[in-house]
Amino acid sequence: MYGRQLLIAGCLLLSAPAVRAQDAVADAMLLYQRTVGGWPKHINEVKVDYTQPLTEVQRAALLDDKGRNDATIDNNATTREIRYLLKAHATHRTPAYLKAAERGICYLLQMQYPNGGFPQFWPDTSGYRKMITYNDNAMVNALLVLHDVGMVRPGFEAVNGKLKRQAQLAVNRGIDCILKTQIRVGGKLTGWCAQHDRITFAPVKARAFELVSLSGAETVGIVEFLMRMEQPTPEVKNAVNSAVAWLQAVRIDGFAYGDTLSAEFPKGRDRLLRPEPGSAVWARFYDIETGKPFFAGRDGMKRWDLTEIEHERRTGYAWYGTWAQKLLTKNYPAWRQKHEQP
Repeated sequence: MYGRQLLIAGCLLLSAPAVRAQDAVADAMLLYQRTVGGWPKHINEVKVDYTQPLTEVQRAALLDDKGRNDATIDNNATTREIRYLLKAHATHRTPAYLKAAERGICYLLQMQYPNGGFPQFWPDTSGYRKMITYNDNAMVNALLVLHDVGMVRPGFEAVNGKLKRQAQLAVNRGIDCILKTQIRVGGKLTGWCAQHDRITFAPVKARAFELVSLSGAETVGIVEFLMRMEQPTPEVKNAVNSAVAWLQAVRIDGFAYGDTLSAEFPKGRDRLLRPEPGSAVWARFYDIETGKPFFAGRDGMKRWDLTEIEHERRTGYAWYGTWAQKLLTKNYPAWRQKHEQP
């Protein structure tokens, strides 16, 4: 606890000085950054758009809202801003951009649970926001930033050196959490759920249509992250190999997924699986017990056919995708050759 207090105290010293306009997007990011160091993904249900010019009234409102409890790593929020601000600093050498990015890095360090997991939001941990969140690569994106900080990757050279060791330790804790949350089925390691309990590590549901499952999308992001480790441990290698074997086993060959014309719906389209020789897709959610793809609408009921859920959810969510294609055909074979050969 004492070490965490020191971390928070140190981060609070990284307050951003005043800045004259040099990069309109970066300047807007400074205004949207919350007191805790992170950024929101939307305000009043409107997605944050840094390219939109702000009136003086809007600028004043953003300054008044600095203390809002809506900072998150969902939908690339916070990690996107950190990376952009570091690039803007490299171009303009504006101290405020660097300090804001460092405060964002501190936010990631502070929000991480002691067991290595990351919630979707922090410090707001109401409802499913407190779960360890792999959904949409939230935790993976945070760990990728911290890995770049710890390894002093290109573009991160200007980051305060005091954050390097803290970032390395955070990545190690994150990997430990990933290994503990990998789901076993019949004694075999498989993939991950989109979210896990922060105490027990068990897979848990989030929104009504995001039930407990093995995730064909999030598993890919986790594996890609683990393969970035320069010296993977035997446990990491086993996790990668096991997850890839599961992804190979649940691949759906001979089908493609996308919009189809359908006059019976308002926008004249539907989104379904269709036969396509030579193509392959993966389902977003697989039932842990049976291994079968399933779907759920806003009523939260598990269904086995995509046409059985309401049209709004059918076309408003990615139920299938080609997420694992590049992993299986290119990235994993290269990783295996590098790390698995005697």
